Amino acid sequence: MSNRLLAAVTNNNPYGFETIGSINPVGSNVSMFDAAFPFVVAGFFIAMVGVGVVALIRAHLMRTSHLRGGEDATVTLLLTIPRFRNEEDTKQNDNAAAIKEQIAVAEAVYSAIGGLKPHHGFTTWFLGRSDAIALEIVAHQKLITFYVTVPKNMREFIEQQIHAQWSDAQFEEVPDYNMFSPQGTVLGGYIILKRKSVFPVKTYKDLESDPLNAMTNVLSKVSEMDGVAIQYVVRPTHHGWREDGAKIARHMQEGMTIKEATHGKSWTVGWGMNKEDKEKNEQKRRERKMSPAETKMVEGIENKISKAGMEVNIRIVASGSSPDIAQAYLNNVLSAFNQFNIYEFGNSFTKVIPRSKGTLIEDFIYRRFSEKHSIVLNSEEMSGLWHLPLTSTETPNIRWMMARTAPAPTSMGSEGLRLGTNKYRGKESVAYLKAADRRRHMYIIGKTGSGKSEFIKNLAVQDIRDGKGVCIIDPHGDLADGVLELIPKERIDDVIYFNPSDMDKPMGLNMLEAPSLEMRDFAVQEMISIFYMLFPPEMIGPMFEHNMRNYMLTLMADIDNPGTIVEIPRMISDDAFQKKWVSKVTDPVVKSFWEDEMAKTSDYHKSEMMGYLVSKVGRFVENEMMRNIIGQTKSAFNFRDIMDNQKILLVNLSKGKTGEVNANLIGLILVAKLQMAAFTRADMDEKDRKDFYLYIDEFQNFITPSIATILSEARKYRLNLVMAHQYMGQLVKDGKTEIRDAVLGNVGSFFVARVGPDDTEVLEKIFEPTFSSYDLMNTSALMWSAKIIIDGAQTKPFTLMADPMIKGTKEMGEGLKQISRLMYGRDKEDVAAEIAERAGIGMKKDVTPPTPPMGL
Repeated sequence: MSNRLLAAVTNNNPYGFETIGSINPVGSNVSMFDAAFPFVVAGFFIAMVGVGVVALIRAHLMRTSHLRGGEDATVTLLLTIPRFRNEEDTKQNDNAAAIKEQIAVAEAVYSAIGGLKPHHGFTTWFLGRSDAIALEIVAHQKLITFYVTVPKNMREFIEQQIHAQWSDAQFEEVPDYNMFSPQGTVLGGYIILKRKSVFPVKTYKDLESDPLNAMTNVLSKVSEMDGVAIQYVVRPTHHGWREDGAKIARHMQEGMTIKEATHGKSWTVGWGMNKEDKEKNEQKRRERKMSPAETKMVEGIENKISKAGMEVNIRIVASGSSPDIAQAYLNNVLSAFNQFNIYEFGNSFTKVIPRSKGTLIEDFIYRRFSEKHSIVLNSEEMSGLWHLPLTSTETPNIRWMMARTAPAPTSMGSEGLRLGTNKYRGKESVAYLKAADRRRHMYIIGKTGSGKSEFIKNLAVQDIRDGKGVCIIDPHGDLADGVLELIPKERIDDVIYFNPSDMDKPMGLNMLEAPSLEMRDFAVQEMISIFYMLFPPEMIGPMFEHNMRNYMLTLMADIDNPGTIVEIPRMISDDAFQKKWVSKVTDPVVKSFWEDEMAKTSDYHKSEMMGYLVSKVGRFVENEMMRNIIGQTKSAFNFRDIMDNQKILLVNLSKGKTGEVNANLIGLILVAKLQMAAFTRADMDEKDRKDFYLYIDEFQNFITPSIATILSEARKYRLNLVMAHQYMGQLVKDGKTEIRDAVLGNVGSFFVARVGPDDTEVLEKIFEPTFSSYDLMNTSALMWSAKIIIDGAQTKPFTLMADPMIKGTKEMGEGLKQISRLMYGRDKEDVAAEIAERAGIGMKKDVTPPTPPMGL
C-alpha cells in the first residue's frame, strides 16, 4: 500500500494502484518511505519521550518551587491591629455604613495586587510562577490569627499597601505555624465557583453586616488542641477574563438567555430551519427584553469586570481530634461561604474535595497555587472574604494588637544613653537620650512586672561603664544587687554599698549633718517635711514643728561636730546636756527659744513636750539598727565627694530586712542630702560640674513636696533624676496633688509601661493623639511608650523595646559588699558605746516627777 501511495504521488495517479520500481536509485524493490519509516517512528518515540521527560521535570520543578529560594524564599507575617483607639471611636464605627467604609479600604490593597503584571514567558511556564500571596485566617490554640505569606521580594510592596489602608497594622515576622496534631485527623477541600468566574457573587456591599463575622464566629468555636485555616492564595491574572465577561453581557443585552450567552451562540437559530424561520427567530431574540433579575445580573458582570481581578485558590483545612470533629469544622466553615451565593442570576460557591488528601495538605503548607481549582475574583469580592478585623467585631479570641506602635522621632541622635530599640513597620532603630536632655530628668511608670527594674538597670549600668557618678536607691534590693554584680573592674574602688540591715558594720547617716552653715535651715526644713511624710498630718502639728526645729538647730550649732536626732530626748531631760549645746548657739532666734520660752516653761509642760517629741523619734532611737545608723555624728560617706568624683552609691533598702518606715526614713534622708550636696555646687563654675545620676525606684516613698525644687533647680547643678514607680495614685497624699503636679510639670522625658485605667486619665493627655488610653493599658512586656526631650524640645511619642536582661556574677557582688562594709562601716560595739555615751543611754538619773501646775 505504501508503494502504491508513493507511485500515485509520483505519476499523478489518482487511484494509486501501480508500483514504480525505478524510483529506487539503486534498483531495489524497497521504497524510500519504507526505508525511512523506522526512523520516523523512532524520532516520534524519542520526541514523545522528550516531551514526557520535560513534562515530568516541569511538574517536579513546579511542585518544588518553594525550595528554589531556600528557607528565605517566602516570609510569613502575623498581622495585628488595635482593638480600638478609644470607646468613642468604637461607638462611631458600630453601624452598617461605618462597617462598609472600613471594609472598603481593603479594595485598594487588592486593586494593587490585581494591577501587578502577571509573570509570563518560557521561564515562568517551565519553572512556575512566584508571584502568589497567601492570606490566611487561622484558628489555633484558642486564638484567631491573621497571616500573610509573601515572596520575600514582594514583602515591602505588600506591607506598604496594607499600611496605606490600615495605618495602625503591625507586621511581625514569625516562623510558620503548625496546627496539626500527630494524633488528629486532617480534612480539607477547595471552594470554587459553580459558573464562570465572570459571574459575580455577593460582596460586602450587598450584606447587612461584616461577612467576616460568620467565618470568625465559626473559628472561635475551635477547641484549643484543634486547628482550622481558611487560606486564600491570590495572584495577578491576565486580562482575558474581562473579555469573556464583556461578551456575555453584550450577548444578553442582544437578547440571549444566560445559557446562550455563556456558550456564545443562540440556540433559537439552529439546524433544520429554513431561512424564513431563522429570520423570525432571530427577530424574536432581538426583541426579547431582559427580566429585572437578568438586568441586575448583567450589571453585576459589568461591575465585576470593571474592577481589578486576581486568580484565587480558596482552601479550607481542618485538624480535629477525631474524624467527626474535623468534618464538623470543615462543614461549618464551608457553610459560612453560603452568604455570598447568588443562586439563579449570579454565581455561588461550592466545595471540591480532592482525591489526594496528601497533595492538598502539601499545597496548603507550601501555599502552592492550584491551576485546577483557580477562580477569578475582583477586588470588591475579595475584600469581603479577607480583611483585617474591624473595631466593631464582637468575635472572641481574635488576636488583637496589644497596643499601637509609633516610629522614633526623625531628630533622634546616635549618641548618649541607649534607651532601647524602636521597631516600626519592619525598620529597627536605636533610641538614644543625649546628656543635655537628661538634665530635664526621666520619669518611669508601670505596673508590677512590667520591667521597670530591668529598664533602670540597663540605664544605670551604661552610666557606670561610662565612668559617670550614680546613686541607686532601691526599696527591694534586687536592683542594687543586680547592678553591683555588673560593676566593671576599673570602677571597683568607686563603689559604696549601703545596706542598713547590715547590723555588724553599720554605716553612719547623720540627719543633722549639714554641708555648710547656710544649708542648716534647708536641712531642718527637709527633716520637718520628712516627719510629715512618715506620720499622719494630725500627729504633726505647729507645736511639734516649732519645738523640733529649734531642738535640731541647737544640735546643729557646732557645724563640725553636730549632734544627732538620738540626742533629742536627752536635750529635754538633761539640763546640763542642754546647757552645753545651748552655749554653742549663735542664732538669736534659737537663743530666744531657750532663754525666753523654754526657761519659762514649767517642768510639767516640758515633760509633756518630751513625750510628744519622743513619740515621733522614739521608733528610730529605740530601734537598734536605726539607732546605730542615725546616731553616728559623722556620715560614713561625703555626698559632695560622691558627686564631684563620680562615685557609685548603691542603697539596698529592702523593706523585708529594713522595715518600711525605716527604709522610707533613710531614703528620704539620702535624697535630701544629695539635694543639699548639689546646691553647694554653686561654688563651682558650671563647666566644672559633672553630671550625677540619681535613680530612685518607688520614688514616692523618698521625696518630699520639695521635689519641685529638685526638679527645677537641681538640674543646674547637674543632679539628674531618674524616678520610677507603679501608679499615679502613689503621688497623691491626703487628696493633695502637689507632688504629682511637680513631677508631671517639670520632667522632660516620660517612659510608660502598662498602666491602669486611672493613670491613663492623666497620661493620655501627654501621649495623645499618638497613643490612646487603650494603648497605654495594653503594652506588651518590655515595651514602653516614650516621649522624650531632644535638644531641649518635646517630640512626638514613640514605642520603645527595652534591651534584653543583663546578668552579672554573684561572686563579684559579694566581694564588693565585703569591701564596702569594711571601708565605710564601723564595728557595732564601738558605735553602740559612742551613742550610749552621747545620748546618755543607760545612765542613772534621779528624776523627780514634775508637779503639775495649779488647777491641773
